[in-house]
Amino acid sequence: MSEKSKELKKVMISDLWSMKEKGEKITMITAYSYPQGLIVDEAGIDVILVGDSLGMVELGYRDTVPVTMEEMLSHTRAVTRAVKRAHVVSDLPFMSYNISIEQAVTNAGVLYKDGAADSIKLEGGQDMAEAVAAIHRAGIPVFGHIGLTPQTAALLGGFKVQGKSIDQARKVYDDAIALEEAGAFALILEAIPKELAALITEKVRIPTVGIGAGVGCDGQVLVLHDMVGLFKRFTPKFVKVYADVYTTQVNSVEEYIKDVRSSDFPGDEHSFGMSADTVEKLREQLGS
Repeated sequence: MSEKSKELKKVMISDLWSMKEKGEKITMITAYSYPQGLIVDEAGIDVILVGDSLGMVELGYRDTVPVTMEEMLSHTRAVTRAVKRAHVVSDLPFMSYNISIEQAVTNAGVLYKDGAADSIKLEGGQDMAEAVAAIHRAGIPVFGHIGLTPQTAALLGGFKVQGKSIDQARKVYDDAIALEEAGAFALILEAIPKELAALITEKVRIPTVGIGAGVGCDGQVLVLHDMVGLFKRFTPKFVKVYADVYTTQVNSVEEYIKDVRSSDFPGDEHSFGMSADTVEKLREQLGS
């Protein structure tokens, strides 16, 4: 097998489990479009999350709650068309799995079958274990998500760190065990104390991926728009910003406006031409 073929080998769930066993860190990031999928896959990311965070960073909603199944399906299809190597996870949006087990399995099937996702993700711990088990029985891999769950943040007192007290920490821990037992193949741990995240990572057999949960997790996930400075409404404490793509794009558009108004663009190198003889004959025909 060539080195190029090895690079393009699809990341499977077994690969993620093996990485946990070997102590190799798992890298995960969001993508919501065909170009973003191409970029992060080429960079060598292990897991791509088509997250319902697209509601805020792509669609301009106040939070993730308004996101629909139709929107998730459309964005998931765009990403999966681009990706060759990374494992693609698609988010079940709010109220697409909360009403009944049948609803949860049906909508998971839509993102898995019609969206071509490699797995689906849903939020919730012990309260969602039955749904996770049913989706798993249907043959669809499930990525769990506990700690701070943005879809139901209002019930948690807002976007706050979870699991700081002994009772809260025990609940988050029990959520992790319940999801593992229900068949989840991995867990996102969001906004919980690093000590709690490290303990959960030690106790569960499946990989943990942290976001605001410290370095002790088996891997890390960030929202692409946050880490490249493209989303300017706010930057969470747990985000490391690697670029300022927003400002770069604004500056580029400003330069374009300036060049057009000064006639510096387009130049000859950006234009097509015809022979002087043809131009002269055309002028004669037009009487100019």
